[in-house]
Amino acid sequence: MDKFLEAVENKLAPLAQKLDRNRYLTAIKDGFFVVMPLLIIGSVFLLITQLPFQPYLDFMEGLLGKEWPSYFLTVNTMTMNIMTLFVILGISRSLAKEYKIDIVGSQAVSLLAFFILTPVMKDSTGAEGLPIANFGAAGLFIGMIVTILSVELFRLVIKRGWVIKMPESVPPNVANSFSALIPGFIVVVIVNLIRIGFLLTPFETAHNFIFEILQKPLLSLGSSLPALIVLILFEATLWAFGIHGSNIMLAVMTPIWTALAVENAEAFARGDVLPNIVNMQFYSNYIKIGGASGTIGLAIACMFFAKSSQFKVLGKLSFGPAIFNINEPLIFGMPIVLNPIMLIPFVLCPLVLGILTYVVMALGIVPLTNGLQLPWTMPPIFSGFILSGWRGAVFQVIEIFISFCIFFPFFKVEDQKALKVEKGEM
Repeated sequence: MDKFLEAVENKLAPLAQKLDRNRYLTAIKDGFFVVMPLLIIGSVFLLITQLPFQPYLDFMEGLLGKEWPSYFLTVNTMTMNIMTLFVILGISRSLAKEYKIDIVGSQAVSLLAFFILTPVMKDSTGAEGLPIANFGAAGLFIGMIVTILSVELFRLVIKRGWVIKMPESVPPNVANSFSALIPGFIVVVIVNLIRIGFLLTPFETAHNFIFEILQKPLLSLGSSLPALIVLILFEATLWAFGIHGSNIMLAVMTPIWTALAVENAEAFARGDVLPNIVNMQFYSNYIKIGGASGTIGLAIACMFFAKSSQFKVLGKLSFGPAIFNINEPLIFGMPIVLNPIMLIPFVLCPLVLGILTYVVMALGIVPLTNGLQLPWTMPPIFSGFILSGWRGAVFQVIEIFISFCIFFPFFKVEDQKALKVEKGEM
């Protein structure tokens, strides 16, 4: 077993390190760090209009009139529905810092490139405008791609020295604006040629091309049960060898699952049928209940059923964080890392929770998550109620019990072993 664990670790560790250090994945992750607080704010205002409590809804209607939800939904629209713009700012900033080039210039050029590729709409009166739908989940992938392309071109031109250099006496803000002129111009020329090229194709726009060829297949794959199972296994296996599996997996899946969640939130705001079972809320609040691999049951076992002093102390240290979905004390304190016994429930539990949650939502027993963006530290039961109503809260209670049942036999083996060591019997 030790040889097997060592062999697997030697294979996985280099791959995980490469993924974790990839500048593009890091930049995308940073982009979503920028937008996530704004999505949470927008979700709060959406929740105000959708609280499942009829006396409250009647009171608000009586106080503000039938159109009262529109007073609050504007905030939601200006966060979730234009999330791509904030992601662009975050990605371009991260890459610019990595390359040590002008951050503001990189952000401005990236936004301009995205707007150039966005089709202009006209109404019957001739008024023109940009479609807000392209700034939300639908434009997310084209936004990420054009940002990376723009910053790379911007960097390449600067690296070649094709910049206007001003005398040292010129203030830095003025000098920076002139130094960005030629790189920005070249980026705009290339992006505009790309726009013209797509006009000559059946897709007509880069947005349509990316959505049909890349985004739609990825969203379909990311919302499927087989893909979910593979990702759960990958994440749990990385964690088992001391590698932060959640960070690595989310660097790849955050754009896909966030887009799926925003689609649910948009449908929820309209009162339509929710389209996606699997999304960021499904993963964060029904699989990672208590932390990675759903270890809240293990925290309960340590807190209330430990016989050894070692695990009694661990229970006191880990139970509080587990309520807020933090489980590093368990992963490294038990430890679960490189522990063949605890590896079994650590891999099994998220699989059971993920498959069971998918089934009960597919059957309509538990409502699909409504897309509201909650902090990942939101305690279970509360998160279930907000995302799926009372049935979501009840189901999370069942999940906690399932987690406890899966982890408890393996915990007892470790606890008994620790107790014998403390008594000097081993």
